Amino acid sequence: MAHLYYIPEGTVLEPGATAVLVGDEARHAVSVGRLGVGEEILIGDGRGVLARAHATQVSAQKVELQVHECTSHEPPSPQVWLVQALAKGDRDEMAIQTCTELGVDRVIPWQAARSVSVWKGDKLDKGVARWQKIVTEASKQSLRARIPEVSPAMSSCEVALLGQTTQLILLDPEAEDSLSAYRPPVGKTLVLLVGPEGGVESSERQMFLDAGAIDLKLGDTVLRTSSAGPAALAVLNSALGRW
Repeated sequence: MAHLYYIPEGTVLEPGATAVLVGDEARHAVSVGRLGVGEEILIGDGRGVLARAHATQVSAQKVELQVHECTSHEPPSPQVWLVQALAKGDRDEMAIQTCTELGVDRVIPWQAARSVSVWKGDKLDKGVARWQKIVTEASKQSLRARIPEVSPAMSSCEVALLGQTTQLILLDPEAEDSLSAYRPPVGKTLVLLVGPEGGVESSERQMFLDAGAIDLKLGDTVLRTSSAGPAALAVLNSALGRW
């Protein structure tokens, strides 16, 4: 399998240009990828451009590369975002990792009323940074041209405001209609809302519905918070023609 490495932000990828890998990317290319001078690898800027390049200088601290072929990948339309409720253990992290591999375009941490895990103080910035690292690593594994953005954590009221410009989809095992029968509107960003282990409080649910959300179920069984988002994203990928 090919390996993908991301170059530092601000680097322009174009044929004939020189690019570098530094830090963890350089160490991984050398120690895990066994990259040697003259060998070709896949690199990307995380913002839509992938390139083939060969190594001209190699060390554990820095890898210099000569770019010779580039491809540009436009963002999908419509986009699909994941609003993932904070959950205990690593279940929320499992969800965002898998959703990244499946092509989610943006990830939003949600401090739901029933979230056992709570981000506050220093943990707010640290939590977002950790989630960004997780989606970046998952993007590398799945050879994605674009790394999803992880937004700052939102409250339920802030999530509801997203309904002004997007279509909110609340995953609810007690909903009457199924996601598999849903036909997405053309061009409108779709936002999947995945609640925590204890589910979504009735007041939150009503607030989302008042904000224009539709509630849909995935089937007759109840999925964990770690698996509901990926399952829903797979269904939407098919409906949107991504797969």
